[in-house]
Amino acid sequence: MKQFDTNEFQRLSGASSKLLHDDLAQELLEKTAREKLTPSQETSQFFNDLQGIWVGNKGWNIIALPSQGSIPKSHGDFKLLVVPYSETLSVSSTGAPARNRGGSLDQFVAALEYHQRVFNKDTGEALHVENGMFLNLSQIVNNGSETQPVPEFNVGRSGTIPHGDSIMLLGKPPVAEKGAPKIQDISSLPPDIGTEQPGYLTPYNDRNHGVDVTNPNATLRKDLELQQAAGFEILNTRTLIMDSTPTGAINNIPFVHQHANATRMHAVFWLEKVKNRNTGQEFDQLQYSQIIDLEFHLKFGQDNPDNLITWPHITINTMVKQ
Repeated sequence: MKQFDTNEFQRLSGASSKLLHDDLAQELLEKTAREKLTPSQETSQFFNDLQGIWVGNKGWNIIALPSQGSIPKSHGDFKLLVVPYSETLSVSSTGAPARNRGGSLDQFVAALEYHQRVFNKDTGEALHVENGMFLNLSQIVNNGSETQPVPEFNVGRSGTIPHGDSIMLLGKPPVAEKGAPKIQDISSLPPDIGTEQPGYLTPYNDRNHGVDVTNPNATLRKDLELQQAAGFEILNTRTLIMDSTPTGAINNIPFVHQHANATRMHAVFWLEKVKNRNTGQEFDQLQYSQIIDLEFHLKFGQDNPDNLITWPHITINTMVKQ
């Protein structure tokens, strides 16, 4: 078995939580840090601890693309890219909440600005740049005084990338639990290619990549197993799930829409408090799994140009706050 590098999971310096002083729930958070939190408080605490600089070199990018010479709205071949990556994610408060005025009701949105930079782990080549915001949508008040119930989708994430795509994901309050996260299986294979085509999906069977290509979340679980074997314990986990459906959106430039349209994005974040049992040190760890559905190539047996194969584009990583 490959020797596990414990330094990859050790925090370097800095406080484990930064405060959103303008957040309307902050006073309650300070009083009830170890008590059961309301959905609004859980969200605020998640935003507090998400601030900082996160670094990880355990990332994997798995994406199928139209192969050279193929026409996206016809039957064609695809190219599967499996690329290891390192990443830096910087998250910081934008300051005082933005006030959305709605007449009898106002909403105060506490926002975090994020900057994501991803590089090929083997070559150092830049792979991905993304800028956006995490939005705490919990605080809705009546005429600036009486707090209203937390909306069903109280977390938002907006983002833009140079390919010409922009996202708006929405989610419900984070869920807190003791111990390690329950990371579910996912599949990177297209769920429906039409009539059976033996050998068409063979590229997904290559076992030489260092990642479970067909079920990338199994690699995230493996990271935790190696970490536990090296003397680390996950004390608690907060899970945030976000999606562009049913009320969010993805917008793409015409070229992307015509050649490999991104139709949906689903993202799960696991914010973990980790303890090094050998030293007693505690640090913050962030794992994520993201799926973007791309549509290109006709399903086999179909001739309707709108009946296209859906190809999951998956990215995963395990990161530590610096």
